[in-house]
Amino acid sequence: MPRFTILDRYILREFLWGTLAAVVVLLVIFTGSTFADVVNKVATGRLPGGIMFTVLGLGLVNTLQALLPMAMFLGMLLALGRMYRDSEMHVLAASGFGPTGLLKPAALFGVGTAIVVALVALWLGPLAARTSNAEVAQANRSVIAAGLEAGRFTSLAGRGGILFANTVSPDGTRLGKLFVASEHVGKDGAVSLSVITANHGELFQEGQVDNRFIALHDGYRYDIHLDHDNWRVMQFRRNDIALAQPSDAAAGDDPQSLRTTPSLFGDRDPDARAELQWRIAVPFGPLVLAMLALPMARQGPRSSPVGRILIAVLAYLVIMNLMTLARTFIASGKLAAPLGMWWVLVPVFVGAAWVFARQYATRTPRTAGTAT
Repeated sequence: MPRFTILDRYILREFLWGTLAAVVVLLVIFTGSTFADVVNKVATGRLPGGIMFTVLGLGLVNTLQALLPMAMFLGMLLALGRMYRDSEMHVLAASGFGPTGLLKPAALFGVGTAIVVALVALWLGPLAARTSNAEVAQANRSVIAAGLEAGRFTSLAGRGGILFANTVSPDGTRLGKLFVASEHVGKDGAVSLSVITANHGELFQEGQVDNRFIALHDGYRYDIHLDHDNWRVMQFRRNDIALAQPSDAAAGDDPQSLRTTPSLFGDRDPDARAELQWRIAVPFGPLVLAMLALPMARQGPRSSPVGRILIAVLAYLVIMNLMTLARTFIASGKLAAPLGMWWVLVPVFVGAAWVFARQYATRTPRTAGTAT
């Protein structure tokens, strides 16, 4: 068991508070972007509104892979930067507190963050993605999750029009007396209304793209052409109407990202190998960023922290973009899978360690030249 000194606990506590502050800010940003995407899918009918917050929460779980390393990086910079500006680090250095005193708490904090990120990348993130897709698939089998409630007019997202049912079964698949109205504009600009009434209906799915339909039974259809007198009435035993296709909600998902980590081992598919290399490399990101934070945090007592934070964000974005580029190269076969993202992480770690060692290296005083 490592022995923690008072200074170790103090520095770790500063790291923790700085990281928590960064997590709050980043969580607001990540939640806002994820929420906007989910709301857009709900508005266009690609996602049932009843499970919007479930999908939002599960989506945020997967974003922890990017949020936690960045929050740790910024938290360490904030904590160490404050200690430098308040001259605490200079007092500690004068008291014999060398670079190894910072390496120990930084390493412990980086390892702790790496363990959490590894848990998300290797297990929790893919599980959340699969659970989210399963929730969407299950909800699409029910008109209740799609927003239809008994006794209320509901907009048919994705196709226009409104639908009314006086009763809905508990499982959301069978409906009572129905009223459906929609508006159409012809090529000549003429507007027509379509009104359908039915004794009962039921929700069903068919086709390879998992299309949703409502089967209307024992009713009438009225085609009303505005500004014309050629209205039409039809009686039917069954009439099917299509709802918005739910398959678009997960169209942007990478199938490999839904697989369990053990299933990726041994798979020779380039996409699977790229996904596996990504999941292995991401947990080492916090260790690299912890090492990088040590030399970047050093500053003078009167220095502003804004510039350091901006540089840190830029450095994080460059590293993540290079890792994403490496993932793309592996998936396309342009880069050997064993090389993975190590060509990005290792040089950054070694370079940060070299700069940190140079900052604390003992400098030999210059000797004055002898006058002749």
